[in-house]
Amino acid sequence: MHFIKIFIFIALSLVIGLFGCAKEKKVEAPKQERITKSLVPSKAEVRGQNFLVELTDLEIVTIVDTASKEIVETPSLKGHIKITNESKDNLDIQAVTFEYLSEAGKPIAFKSGEKISKVSLFLKAIKPGETTEGSLDTTIPRMAVKEKALGKIEINLVYVPSPLQRETLTLSEKIE
Repeated sequence: MHFIKIFIFIALSLVIGLFGCAKEKKVEAPKQERITKSLVPSKAEVRGQNFLVELTDLEIVTIVDTASKEIVETPSLKGHIKITNESKDNLDIQAVTFEYLSEAGKPIAFKSGEKISKVSLFLKAIKPGETTEGSLDTTIPRMAVKEKALGKIEINLVYVPSPLQRETLTLSEKIE
């Protein structure tokens, strides 16, 4: 009986010691917030001389300081792109570049210190009537987002506009 009282006293002392001396941990709110805004319209279709380009799920992702509400990183333009070859030749797509224009049609420039990534590489040859798809992840100037100055996005397809002839060579190699 005496041992049971001692055991209970020790157990209660440990429990009181653990809970009584535990420090309160303060949970800090995040200092940055990720804000995603959809572009209007979120789907666009543009027909060029040789291509049909479809952009879907267009959205701008910004990282904002929660206290000052200032944009801390260069915003990103994200979405999907679908390119259809409407010519009668094979076309070798090299890249897709983006330019951001105001309502007046003037380019919106990146400021110093901003990350500039306006090109999506494709490096794909497509046959007449064939389609290729990919995702977009480029940067957009802060001024276009901050002051809502964006009026248009200009898309430039970089491609080789001639019939392509490709030759495949096979090397017989082994690892010993």
